[in-house]
Amino acid sequence: MSEVGSAPAGGLRLRLGGFDPDAVARAEAALKSLSANFEAWLADEIAKLKAARGRIDSAGLTAETAEALYMRAHDLKGLGATYQYPIITTIAGLLCKFTDKPEQRLKAPLALVDAHIGAIEAAVAGDIRTEEDPRGAAAVAALDAAVRQHLGT
Repeated sequence: MSEVGSAPAGGLRLRLGGFDPDAVARAEAALKSLSANFEAWLADEIAKLKAARGRIDSAGLTAETAEALYMRAHDLKGLGATYQYPIITTIAGLLCKFTDKPEQRLKAPLALVDAHIGAIEAAVAGDIRTEEDPRGAAAVAALDAAVRQHLGT
């Protein structure tokens, strides 16, 4: 329960009832222990994305194979930052941007899809975690420009 009261000089003071600093410390410790698995989990998610792309090679670019690819990219968009690679969130977000709508998916240039997958793999291989890394900034800028060109924006 929170309570707002008067603070000196007319400001607001917020008190949080039931705040347990030990619970926060335990949660942080649990997250830290899980972080040892992030690399393996990220590799698994990338493998799933590559497998979805491989299904397009074997079965063709269909509504089903395109949606599977989109869903894998969407998963990585959500997980990249969690796995300590915010740049993967950005790159996967760009992949989602031009495959977001079902009708867009069937027009997706596979070379552009492959460029995104390659950039995700390169980020992990090169330990490029953010766009603050010049290599990451250059990759994101190039991908963004290619997506904008494809979408005509």
